[in-house]
Amino acid sequence: MDGPVDTAPRAGEAGPLEKRRAAVRVRVSAVRLIVGSVIFAAIAAAACGFVAFAVAKASDARDAEIHRSALREAVADYRGLLDVHSERFLRLVERSSGIKTLRFETDIGGGAGETQPVIDRDGRIAGVLTWQPATPMTDLVWRGMPLVIAIALALSGLAGFALYQLRRSRRELALSEERARVAAEQDPLTGLPNRATMIALAERAVEARRGDDAVVCGLLGLSRLDAVASAYGQGSADEILQVTARRLRDFLPEGARCGRAGPHEFAVLMTGEIDAAMTMRAAVAAASQPHWLDTVVHVDVHAGMAASPSDAATAEELMRRAELALRDAQAKAPGTLIAFAPALDAQASTAQFIRRELPRALGAGALDVHYQPIVAADGSGVTGIEALLRWTHRERGAIPPADFIPVAEQMGLMDALGAFVLRRALDDTRRWPDLYVSVNLSPLQVRDRRFVDVAREALAQTGVAPSRLMLEITEGVLIDNPEQMIERIAELHAIGVGIALDDFGAGYSNLGYLQRFNFDKLKVDRSFVSALGESPNAGVILQAIVTLGRALGVTVLVEGVETEEQRVLLRLAGCDEMQGFLFARPAPAEAIDRLIERRRAGRSLTRSAA
Repeated sequence: MDGPVDTAPRAGEAGPLEKRRAAVRVRVSAVRLIVGSVIFAAIAAAACGFVAFAVAKASDARDAEIHRSALREAVADYRGLLDVHSERFLRLVERSSGIKTLRFETDIGGGAGETQPVIDRDGRIAGVLTWQPATPMTDLVWRGMPLVIAIALALSGLAGFALYQLRRSRRELALSEERARVAAEQDPLTGLPNRATMIALAERAVEARRGDDAVVCGLLGLSRLDAVASAYGQGSADEILQVTARRLRDFLPEGARCGRAGPHEFAVLMTGEIDAAMTMRAAVAAASQPHWLDTVVHVDVHAGMAASPSDAATAEELMRRAELALRDAQAKAPGTLIAFAPALDAQASTAQFIRRELPRALGAGALDVHYQPIVAADGSGVTGIEALLRWTHRERGAIPPADFIPVAEQMGLMDALGAFVLRRALDDTRRWPDLYVSVNLSPLQVRDRRFVDVAREALAQTGVAPSRLMLEITEGVLIDNPEQMIERIAELHAIGVGIALDDFGAGYSNLGYLQRFNFDKLKVDRSFVSALGESPNAGVILQAIVTLGRALGVTVLVEGVETEEQRVLLRLAGCDEMQGFLFARPAPAEAIDRLIERRRAGRSLTRSAA
């Protein structure tokens, strides 16, 4: 399976959208503060103006009343002494009252402004004193009022602009919130609901389920996308994901929802009366269609599915068990659909146990290497041994390599495990100087250029001749990057070791491999041996492989030999070497020592109990 590409923000690190939302929120808060401050300042300025005007007017009124009272007193004091019509009378009253603009009017009704009747000595109204009351405080306020009005208008304009910015920021915040909601619910690349949304939809579907209705979650995994990205660019891999999303959207029936569940995974949620298995097979077929990226590109598609309530009671459990089914499918041929079974939970539990215990076992030296003899087909005896990694846990006992090797590959431990097996095998091989040792390589080891240096150093440290080391590789590593494998095999041949093609005939075997890759040995898969005596074609195919090997000048080894009949048929077919339980089971080096001693003593290796 392609490794996931993690594009999500790390813990404690906000994504670009969240940063933008935070910035908009800060701006909205700042604008709100500015709007409030400006409006308050405008109101305060207006209020101050009105208060100042009222205070000034009250002050002027008070001063006017004081002057009026003083005037009345002055008129009463001077009217008996002076002629009220005289200028002197007017000036004395003016000086005593403090009023500077007094005039004497005989026309009682013609005066403007303030007036005060004047009574002569005879008690008759001789006229009136008129004046314009002074308003110094009010005048001062009126002179300053334009500035106050200007400030108020400026603050009002600023408040209006701030209100406009506030409305604009609110709209932008609402848009950001909507984008955030979409980002939280949708996958940005494909536009499909994301994993969290699919789980939420599954939760609602599980809660709304009635009677015998089932809620089914299917997962489709696309493999080889990393190879596409390496060869054609990440944009091409993204385009494949987008096209796959459109294909799934177009074909799904009503009542089914599709979403993106992971970097290379799609989820299909089905409710109602939908044939889930048929729908998922159709989804696999749709997703498996070739893509055009300057050339035709194929991706491998696997699928897993689980149902509620039979397999899971909650949406999270439903998704997890669909993932377990998908992982099981990815270990099989492309196009495989697996429905969840309880055994997958046990496998997941075992894998979790291995992830916890394997590093401890490697560090504590709890791993061991056993060996299985390889015998000559002509019966001349043992020609080599195959090194096989073994792990016996102190509590669980023997753990099969088929269980812990895949987990070790996922954990990145194969470099350490491979180096351990190689060095131990070469070291033990010094006990059997007339035998060669065969060591299996994982695909990760073969792809790593540093393994050539590891093999060279191990040979130098142990003193074993390179010609006594046979390295076995599987066909799978030849598919992804053939040119790299041609170079790697040449580098290994350059240090003198042999290369065997393991499990020949079990995978994508074709004659093109034998033409392009320089192998020293073909190791025929055990499935052909088990069919001997049962299928009439099995013997013919084996004979053809042996003939092909002879024509190419390579050794043909057949593994999985368990019966005497199979041994005889294989010898008649002309194979060079055999391996299987008929001769010996894998055993520690000490048991191989005893087996070799029996051979030297002239005892047959067939049916050995070693």
